[in-house]
Amino acid sequence: MSAINFTPYPAPAKLNLMLKVVGKREDGYHLLQSVFCLIDLCDTIHLAPRDDGRIILHNPQAGISPENDLTYRAALALQQFSGCLKKGVDIKIDKKIPMGGGLGGGSSNAATVLMALNRLWACGLTEEQLIDLGVKLGADVPFFIFGKTAFAEGIGEQLTPLPIDLPHFVIIRPPVAVATKEIFSHFVLTSLNKPIRINGLTESIPLTNDLQNIAVMRYPQIAHALAVLQQYGEKAMMTGSGSCVFLQVKNGKQAQQIAAQIQATHPEYGVWAVKGLAYHPLKK
Repeated sequence: MSAINFTPYPAPAKLNLMLKVVGKREDGYHLLQSVFCLIDLCDTIHLAPRDDGRIILHNPQAGISPENDLTYRAALALQQFSGCLKKGVDIKIDKKIPMGGGLGGGSSNAATVLMALNRLWACGLTEEQLIDLGVKLGADVPFFIFGKTAFAEGIGEQLTPLPIDLPHFVIIRPPVAVATKEIFSHFVLTSLNKPIRINGLTESIPLTNDLQNIAVMRYPQIAHALAVLQQYGEKAMMTGSGSCVFLQVKNGKQAQQIAAQIQATHPEYGVWAVKGLAYHPLKK
């Protein structure tokens, strides 16, 4: 059997620099306002086109059947929507983004598969069509296809580019994984959760996450990680539904220094020094 000729494609993580829950739809999905920022912590998706219509995931994640993996589902959705039924693919995933951390790894993987296979299979779908396809896979998938810092509304599919500086961050992942559905199921809307206007965000982003208090109450490990980061800056906050927390810092050198100090004193944590990305690597 000949070796498979894989080609690597990057799948970057994201941070929510702001996350507000402003409503709830009849189907149970929550309506959000968020500022999404890509970062240079990436998974790598290895793809090799096939001509027999088969989709083969070579290293499924522990506890997830290949058919339920977002990369497999993305390839299948594209195959069916585009009518490229004779096109197939071998998929192998090199994971660097922690699961259950609020960094969007699974959604990013799905978006990379959609964008890369759209080219490899010559499907000819537009970005808008890919976004429409992606939102059926997960609320964060459209942002990764959009591929740049954005103000998101709806369930995350209504995206507006947001021209802001791309800072450096330190990220901590405490030793706990958080299920997004669990956090949202305990969230109660209040009259305080009023929408904000995008024109006020270009000058100052309110560093707030409406899901943080719930996650902290349910997971003391997140509260501890926040306390550790707050020793280096008071504006440490959680991304997404957790469990990762982050702090914006002045530059890459400071990020590396803080990350090294935290890793030395808290070896139980995953710790990363990262930088914001202006564009998804596949958009260049």
